[in-house]
Amino acid sequence: MFSTIGSRRPLSLYGWIKRLPMNIAEALLWLYFSYCNLSPCTVDLDDCQTSMHIWTPNHRRCNKPNLVLVHGYGGNSKWQFVLQVAQLARDFNVYIPDLVFFGKSYSTRSERTDTFQAKCVCDGMKKVGVEKFSAYGISYGGYVVYRMAEREEKMVEKVVIVSSGIVYSENQKSELLKKVGRNVVDVLVPEKPEEIRTLCEMSMHKFNIGNLFPDFFLRGFIAADGYKKEKKEMVEYLLLGKPDLHLPVLTQETLIIWGDKDRIFPVQLAHQLHSHLGSKSKLEILENVGHAANIEAPNSLNKLVTLFLSPS
Repeated sequence: MFSTIGSRRPLSLYGWIKRLPMNIAEALLWLYFSYCNLSPCTVDLDDCQTSMHIWTPNHRRCNKPNLVLVHGYGGNSKWQFVLQVAQLARDFNVYIPDLVFFGKSYSTRSERTDTFQAKCVCDGMKKVGVEKFSAYGISYGGYVVYRMAEREEKMVEKVVIVSSGIVYSENQKSELLKKVGRNVVDVLVPEKPEEIRTLCEMSMHKFNIGNLFPDFFLRGFIAADGYKKEKKEMVEYLLLGKPDLHLPVLTQETLIIWGDKDRIFPVQLAHQLHSHLGSKSKLEILENVGHAANIEAPNSLNKLVTLFLSPS
């Protein structure tokens, strides 16, 4: 099950030193996820053209529902769910993949779509022996989870979408891009510490977590990303794409969660998604919370997710 593709070039001494703070942080997160009863594995997909890294339970419990967490931009599986994983792992068999071109997941294929990401996550779950699960996606991960639910109706039991502007008009997209006031690709795939702080400022309402980290750490975070080109192509695909006028209505029960102070995807888009999905969907608005609800309100988010997904 362990992959040999996607290896990177050996680092120079300067490169190794530059990434050292980031490597230490990644090691600490690895230890924390291990403490939460999770272990990493890597599965090969598409006749070994794609390698997907997934955190899986050490001991899967039959009396617990299966839950797949799908991250967005701004980090990998560990960084985005670090404040949620311990609590969710107590109530669910948690699986957390790195999307392709994030973390340790990679592909030699040319696809850059959310549909391709959805296929990879579903195929990855099959590889680790999970036949049914609920899926929770945040921001870009919400796009992926939506396509997963569309693709595998019998496999995906329930859906949670957090802060993900899936339903929008062309005019709304243009307005959102104007409000950003800069190149969205540069914000989502940063090359400088100040661009990371800009992303954090846009994502959060209560505080800017980017200000907690010195420049040398943020430079290490940037240097550790070996897939900037591919990530930019994924953003460009979303930006160039037209609104899907034939977006299917999911058959699964769906919980939509949104911060009322979201500056990336305004709360109006939450109501539009809720209206599109109809009676099988439920909308929860978190007050005084921005786009990054996983950072600003992890406990409230976990409670809503657990209540919605629990069998009782």
